[in-house]
Amino acid sequence: MKIHHKIVFILLVAIGLQSCSSTKNLAEGELLYTGAKVTVEGQIPSKEKKALTTELEALTRPIPNKSLFGTYPKLYIYNFAGIPKKEKGWRNWLRTKVGEAPVLNTKLDSEYNRLVLQNYLENKGFFNAKTKADTIVKGKTIQAIYTVTPSKQYRIKKVVFPKDSSDLSKAISSTEKRSLLKVGNTYSLETIKEERVRIDERLKEQGFYYFSPEYLKIQVDSTVAEQEVDLIIKAKEETPARARFIYKINQIVIYPNYTLGADTISASKKAVTQYKDFTIVDRDSMFKPKIFDRSLYFKKGDVYNRTNHNLSLNRLVNLGTFKLVKNEFRPSLIEGNYLDAFYYLSPLEKKSLQFEVLAKTNSANYNGTELNANWSHRNIFRGAELLSISIFGGYEIQVSGQNNGFNVYRLGTEANLIWPRMISPIHFKMSNRFTPKTKATLGYEFQDRQQLYRLQTFKALFGYNWKENARREHTLNIGEVVFARPQNVTQLYLDQVKLNPSLGKVIERQLIFGPTYSYTYSNTAQNRKKNTIYYKGTVDLSAAVTGLIAGANIDKKDTLKVFGVPFSQYVKFENEFRHFIKLGKETQLASRIIVGTALPFGNSKEMPFIKQFFIGGTNSIRAFRARSIGPGSYLDKAVNTDGFLADQSGDIKIELNTEYRTTLFSFVKGAAFIDAGNIWLLNENKDKPGAKFSKNFMKEMAVGAGLGLRFDFNFLILRTDFAFPLRKPYLPEGNRWVIDQINLGNGAWRKENLIFNLAIGYPF
Repeated sequence: MKIHHKIVFILLVAIGLQSCSSTKNLAEGELLYTGAKVTVEGQIPSKEKKALTTELEALTRPIPNKSLFGTYPKLYIYNFAGIPKKEKGWRNWLRTKVGEAPVLNTKLDSEYNRLVLQNYLENKGFFNAKTKADTIVKGKTIQAIYTVTPSKQYRIKKVVFPKDSSDLSKAISSTEKRSLLKVGNTYSLETIKEERVRIDERLKEQGFYYFSPEYLKIQVDSTVAEQEVDLIIKAKEETPARARFIYKINQIVIYPNYTLGADTISASKKAVTQYKDFTIVDRDSMFKPKIFDRSLYFKKGDVYNRTNHNLSLNRLVNLGTFKLVKNEFRPSLIEGNYLDAFYYLSPLEKKSLQFEVLAKTNSANYNGTELNANWSHRNIFRGAELLSISIFGGYEIQVSGQNNGFNVYRLGTEANLIWPRMISPIHFKMSNRFTPKTKATLGYEFQDRQQLYRLQTFKALFGYNWKENARREHTLNIGEVVFARPQNVTQLYLDQVKLNPSLGKVIERQLIFGPTYSYTYSNTAQNRKKNTIYYKGTVDLSAAVTGLIAGANIDKKDTLKVFGVPFSQYVKFENEFRHFIKLGKETQLASRIIVGTALPFGNSKEMPFIKQFFIGGTNSIRAFRARSIGPGSYLDKAVNTDGFLADQSGDIKIELNTEYRTTLFSFVKGAAFIDAGNIWLLNENKDKPGAKFSKNFMKEMAVGAGLGLRFDFNFLILRTDFAFPLRKPYLPEGNRWVIDQINLGNGAWRKENLIFNLAIGYPF
């Protein structure tokens, strides 16, 4: 107990000294502002009182220095750095970027804050509220005290929409059904403002192009009853005449080769093309007129509406061909209420060549680099098609750990052609907001694993990508072909295959063809939501129809072949779910679950190696090296040796990750995480005891934990993670939890268990 008292005493002294150091540099008469305290009095339920107190305190100004357990670490750093002699240097960086200048009493205006609080209460329906302001000075600090006594909150008794026969009044009244102003709700000025915006948005859909929320008046009558109000909605008398009429579209003029600051609008008659309802001024004939017919949703004679206005702009932007998309509506010169629509489009450079140098590292101690050369043409057939051709080459060298010396060299090329439309004899019904895309890909890669083998991989793909809305996306590849062919397999590798048969899968010839489909849902872009989710489900079928038609059955006859190569037949499902919860302005809890299964049938007894599941590594279970876990409780003898790198794969995968993320200071963010999971085989394998999936799979889960730093440089996020295992599934049952063996001070333990991961971006 004496020791505990000493510790508490030391902590109190340290806090006292730190607090003193926060105010020691203040001049005579200067006080450190420590914040505001709001006390809500009156007959209000405690839950509402607490919420109102939080809202009111957030309105007070200035914002005090950030504190931690009654201390001011950033202010302490500011004082510690002192006045820098130079504009640059570590002292200036420490003072201006890490530290924080003191917030003084000179910035406090208690009366102004009192009026802000009074106004806020009235806007929330507390019409007869009372507020008082005071301050408390203690030593060299000052605190603001506000006492609030709100009256009973006013509620809405009736909402009245206009009843006269004008087009504008009828349009306003037609929006009543979805009004935000509900009888019985508390009065709120913020809701009234939102209602004006909502009505304006509905009027824009009905053709009132020149209307504005400012033209709406919502009168408040507080004399109708005690603590109740009537809200009367009407258009202001000073509303301009043009804002009272519905407008239709007349001319639609497009300038697809518009340049800021240059005369690209005036053109000769030869440069003007009339296509359906569009007038296209394209002196260089850069684009086929039909791409504008697919992108623009206005036709001559249509009533203006905001939806088609925005849809047209979105489709033009999503073509990926224009760096600037500008739109303007002007009153038409013809008689009546008509608008002429003008679209000014500035194309991106038609051709471009880019070079990229990438640094690569992973948890298997491989480090290397890759050079990419990418050439693209953004309008190859004058229909906004994108053709891109890339050539890449790189190497990875294992600098320590297992497999030292077996370096990897890669060389390849890939061509992609993307059409901004669906090329199909079948009509697809989809959202008009986003441009659907058709994609064709051809690729080749040559890989040389020195002293082991060489591998050539050919791939081809044809498919579609489209969005239902901003959250739902679909990708359907109706034809995807992958052919892998090994060469120059060394005797050294063949000898290792005899000891570890799973290595033989890597050098098998593989032919995979069939459709794949994935569905993605994400609302993570909605920053105001506390809870957001991401989900991706994928189905992968190989030779399902071909195998059934051909009667492939490996149990009854030999494998069927295409061009002398046995084709793979399987079905594979994978689901990934992520959940993000905001715990504060700078903190977040991120979680992920991955569940996948793959079933070979017909022409195959096993899944092709490149389509199996793997686990472990920088973006998976970070306490274990890549592909070194499982399957099940099986332990590959190559793990943690200087022999061949483990390459374990499975037919079933379960993975769970949870990561606490917070901002430490400036661009440095911290994380604490726990990862768990494993892979399993569907069938028994005599060479891998314990690898088959069973009802006891939970007893075979690997678990790891760790801490990490993320350096957010805006253009990239550099991630470093230190992780160590908490549970090793390959140990004897009953001895798999190794928490009690953690010993960070022991060099032997660190060498065997502590894993350092360096990566780009977040793991999920």
